[in-house]
This record gives sequence, C-alpha cells and structure tokens, in this order.
Amino acid sequence: MSAETASPEGIAGWPPPALDPAGPFAGPLNTLAWVLFAMAGAVLLIVLIALGVALFGPRRWRQRLGGEKLIWIGGLAFPVVVLSALLVYGLGLTSQLTQEPEPGELRVRVTGEMWWWRVAYLDADGVELVQDANEVHIPAGQPVVFELDSADVIHSFWVPRLGGKVDMIPGRRNLMRLQADAPGVYGGQCAEYCGGPHALMGLVVVAHEPAAFEAWRAKQAAPAAPASLPHPGAAVFDRAGCGACHTVAGTAFNGLAGPDLSHVGSRRTLGAGILPNNQGTLAGWISDSQAIKPGNRMPAYPVLTGQELRDVSAWLESLK
Repeated sequence: MSAETASPEGIAGWPPPALDPAGPFAGPLNTLAWVLFAMAGAVLLIVLIALGVALFGPRRWRQRLGGEKLIWIGGLAFPVVVLSALLVYGLGLTSQLTQEPEPGELRVRVTGEMWWWRVAYLDADGVELVQDANEVHIPAGQPVVFELDSADVIHSFWVPRLGGKVDMIPGRRNLMRLQADAPGVYGGQCAEYCGGPHALMGLVVVAHEPAAFEAWRAKQAAPAAPASLPHPGAAVFDRAGCGACHTVAGTAFNGLAGPDLSHVGSRRTLGAGILPNNQGTLAGWISDSQAIKPGNRMPAYPVLTGQELRDVSAWLESLK
C-alpha cells in the first residue's frame, strides 16, 4: 500500500505516519520534528552530564557547577537562545503552509462538528459546489487549500502523512495546504479533545489521479436519486423524518443539521471512520447509532421494523 488507511493495521509499524511524509507540505514538518528530537537529545545529554558531575565529580567542578555565572548561562541564556532559534527556524520552515489561496488552487472547506466532518468543495469565489462528509477527495500531485472551521467546539484537523495538525475554532477560519504525491488513502483524526466520542472522529483523504478526481467530482455534482424514481426506502426515510436533518440532492429532503447523504453509498465508512459502509452497517447505524458511537447526535430508531430498515438501508446504499 502507498498510504495508510483508517484501520489500525494502516498505522502500525515504523516509521509512524507523522514521520513518514507523503507530500511536500508534510516534509518540512518531518524535518522540524527530527530537529526537535535532536535538540531534545542534546539537552538531555547535557543535563545528564551536569547531574553526573554534581553527584560524582571533583569538588572544584561541583562548586563551579553551582556557581551563579553558570546558573545564569545554563538556566536562562541557553534556553532563551535555543528556544528562540527553534521558533524562528520552525516558523520559516512552515510559513508556506498557511498562505492565502492562489488563483487556480483547489479549495476545500472542512467544518468540524460533534463528532463528524462536514466537507464542501468550493469554486474560486468560495461558493460551495459539492458537499460530502467524513472523507476528502483530492487530485494527487497538486496542492489543495483547506479552509478549516468549527460549528461548535474546538476540533483539530490532522492527516499525519500529508501535513501537521491545525485547530478548528468556532468563528475563525484557519488555512492549511496539503498535497499527496501519489494516489492512495491517507488516514486522519481529530487531534483536539472535543467531548465524548472524540476518539471516534476519524476521516480519510483519498488522493486520485487528476483525471479520476475530475470524474469523481463531476459525478458528485449530479443528483444520485432522481425524484422521479420512487423507492420504498425513500418512503421510510420520509416517514421517519430523516429529511429534517439530512439532504439528498434530487429529492425534497433538504435538512442541514446532519451529513449530506446525496452520495452516501459511495463513501468508504460510516460514523466518521468507525464502520465499513454497506447495507448491513447502514441498517445497524440507523437502528441504534448510540450503541455504536455513544454520544453522537443521531437518535436511535427502534420503531423501524426489520423490513423498513432493509428498505431504507438499501436505498441509501444505492446513492452513489
């Protein structure tokens, strides 16, 4: 595999994802991480040597070690110089990661919600063209500008192999750039504790060949469920009031509180990365999502019969 998936197997082994960059915007962060590791090791070595001298060194060395001059140098001047140098170096190394979008760059807005990701693909004027949830599709080999915000509490967007983590703060727009050098599936996670099922708030970034990405985007822009094609599952969806929270393009369902389900059948996972997406898991999620992901904002539907669950899950799976 060229990239890790959202499964535990995908992030096992060495190097860990944060130290295995798969794009040019993750490379500087990898370099910075190793510089910090090296500096931490050097400081630890100096401290251990000083400790050895203090415990076992000659009396004259111990007296000098406890002198006022060395305390000023080692306790104040050295940390100020080293930390300031690392700050300037780190800011210079990563300055390009948060620049404003340039003409022609692909823009994706990701909004953190409790406890899932709302994804929107934007045009040059910032108008939403396509909505998705819990996964981001990008063309390989091209930089993508991510506009990050939050609808409720502080979240943090982190795809280790493609870049560093950036906080998502209510009322504030933060920018970051990501690029995947090769097609693949790159696992991500919310990296800021945001409440109950925070650990179950995952996502994937799927990098396609450019032509395949354009084909995917064109398909997503078209309705998957024409209103002229009735389905028994759509009737169950309507009776249960699901359209009050979810949008399905091509139908009268236009809720905004929950994820857009226009092409839910094409997604890889359910529940922000915790279940594979198929008819069985869809039925289980609809029946009692609280048993699967306690604390999420979708209510359970124990009133639906087995046949109704099969109908609605089959309809949702067909939306591709």
